[in-house]
Amino acid sequence: MKKTRVKAALAQATLTVSLLSGVALTLQGCALAVVGAAAGGTLIATDRRTLGAQTEDREIQVKALSRIKDNVSDQAHINVTVFNRRVLLTGEVPDDASKQKAEAVVRDINNVGGIVNELSVQPASSLSSRANDSYLEGRVKTAMVGEKDLSTNYYKVVCERSSVYLMGLVTQDEGAHGADVAARVPGVEQLVKVYQYIKPEEAKALEAAAASGASASSAPAPAEATVGTVPDSSVTSRPLDQQSPAPVKNSDVRPGSSSSAK
Repeated sequence: MKKTRVKAALAQATLTVSLLSGVALTLQGCALAVVGAAAGGTLIATDRRTLGAQTEDREIQVKALSRIKDNVSDQAHINVTVFNRRVLLTGEVPDDASKQKAEAVVRDINNVGGIVNELSVQPASSLSSRANDSYLEGRVKTAMVGEKDLSTNYYKVVCERSSVYLMGLVTQDEGAHGADVAARVPGVEQLVKVYQYIKPEEAKALEAAAASGASASSAPAPAEATVGTVPDSSVTSRPLDQQSPAPVKNSDVRPGSSSSAK
C-alpha cells in the first residue's frame, strides 16, 4: 500500500510539473508573438533584403524541403536555409548519390541564385548533437549581440555538427568581423562564410530603401519575414568566454536554376 501511494504521489507531481511547464511555454510564446508583431516594421527595416526577396526566400525553402522529402532517401537528415536566393544545404545523407540528388532537386526550383552543398555523407546526427547545435547558435548570436560595432541583423546563423555557417548581405569588413566573433565562441569547430558581398555604398542604399519601405507601410510585416535575422529571446548581451579562433573557410557556391534572376 505504501509503495502504491508513493507511486501515485510521484505520478501526480510529474503531471503537475508537466502542466506548469506547458503553461509557461505557452505564455512565453504569446509574449514573444506580441513583441514580434509590435516590432514588425522595425525588424524589416534592419533586413537588407527587399520584402520581395524575403518572400521569395520563404517560397524557395518550402519548395526545397517538400521536394527533397519526396525525392531523397528517408535516411537523410537535410536542413535547408535560404537567404537572398542562395540555398544552403546542411545535414547528413547516406551516400553521395543522395547528396547530388538533393542539390539537383533544389536547382530545379525557379529563381535559385546559388547553392552551397554542405551535406555530409554519414549517418544522421543524434538528437543530442542537434541540441548542441541549437545551443551553439544561441551562443554565437549572444557573442554578436555583445560585440561593439557589429549588427546581428545582418547575419543569419546556421549550425550543423558544431560547424557554424554565416549568411548575409555584408561588406568585406562586416563579413570578416562577424566571422572572427563567431569563430571564437567555445565549441565552434569550423566557421564557413556563405556571404554575398556588397560595397559600403550599396549597404547604405539597401538600408535606406528598407527603412523607407517599412515606414511607408501602415500594417506590420509578417513576423516570418525576418526569421533567422534577429536574436531570439534566449540571447543576452552578457560577455562570453572565448577560444582560439576556429578554422575559417569560404563556401563553395554552385550555380542555381537557369531561370534565376541575375
